[in-house]
Amino acid sequence: MGKKLKAYILELQLLLDSGAEIEQLERQKQELLVEIGFWQHERLIHLMVTILFALLTMAVFILLLFYHSWGVLALLGALLVLMIPYIRHYFILENGVQTLYVFYEELTRREKADATSVIITPRLEGVVIRRPTNRKNSSSTAE
Repeated sequence: MGKKLKAYILELQLLLDSGAEIEQLERQKQELLVEIGFWQHERLIHLMVTILFALLTMAVFILLLFYHSWGVLALLGALLVLMIPYIRHYFILENGVQTLYVFYEELTRREKADATSVIITPRLEGVVIRRPTNRKNSSSTAE
């Protein structure tokens, strides 16, 4: 999911950098609204799963306080290790949706602006989108 979201954000960035026509931007704005809806739903589901998983982890921690067992300790360790990917994935979704909001606002600004006005690409503070690299080339240069 994270790769798909990053690819979509990169596609939007390229569209804005290209200086597309107003009609194309209007169509892209409508598509972006639909995509934002999908990603918001995805984010909500992952938030609920992450919260449920965190509550389960806390319950196992409380269980460990009462039953000093290696099995409960191993279960707690496994849950704590698995919490890291859950939180990371939710973090990616949250930041991606916030970035889509920035693109929507920029498309709205461009739609309202004259075709002759200067167009500024939005600054995405705190968001780093790296273009995909070919792993074969990067491994051969590291040797």
